[in-house]
Amino acid sequence: MNSDESVAEFPVVDESVRRRLALALDVDDLVEAHRLAVALKPWFGVAKVGLELFSSDGPDAIGALRDLGYSVFLDLKLFDIPTTVNRSTKVLGSLGVEYLTLHALGGVDMLRAGVEGLAEGADNAGLPQPTSLAVTVLTSDDTAPPHIVPNRVRVALEGGCGGIVLAASDLQIARELAPRLKRVVPGIRLAGGARHDQARAATPQDAAANGADLLVVGRAVTKAEDPAAAAAAIAASI
Repeated sequence: MNSDESVAEFPVVDESVRRRLALALDVDDLVEAHRLAVALKPWFGVAKVGLELFSSDGPDAIGALRDLGYSVFLDLKLFDIPTTVNRSTKVLGSLGVEYLTLHALGGVDMLRAGVEGLAEGADNAGLPQPTSLAVTVLTSDDTAPPHIVPNRVRVALEGGCGGIVLAASDLQIARELAPRLKRVVPGIRLAGGARHDQARAATPQDAAANGADLLVVGRAVTKAEDPAAAAAAIAASI
């Protein structure tokens, strides 16, 4: 069965759902990333480029995914002195990314420098303004004290970020402290599926019901026996 026949088995997904689902292309080869992106495009409107793919193919990966019609989520979790982050985000903003992650551990000044650089880079290139996302605590980390996430949400607000990346279990506190920030939740797994290294995984139903705006899905789909069926199940659940 070819991919078109496989896709035809499933209901058409509304664009509003596709825009809430980010496909994590955690591979180190652009050919493989392109194959996955094409096969899973009926269910995903955002493609996440992480350290692996950006390290192997850099800006070419962003351009290739934009050419396929995806919004690109560049997940580098930048963490450095403010000047370095500012200069780096100016370059990244000019590439046409829609989202870029900065680590909130870097503090208010670093986040602000990143936000300003990203906006300037996009503006200089005549592109729409992207969204800076502050990473709070990795979903692989279940050891952070309770005060860490609230503190980092406040830092994200003060630093001018447009959104935050956090586990589904932290959504309630984020809604209370920063209701206008976009809430991005990685570590999405179907019920009963393998958690891999995600200590704080969540089902798409739980994440969506608790206020996630963007759900990041990787191995639950890309490593599934039937990726199309897994993607369709996740899209149907939200």
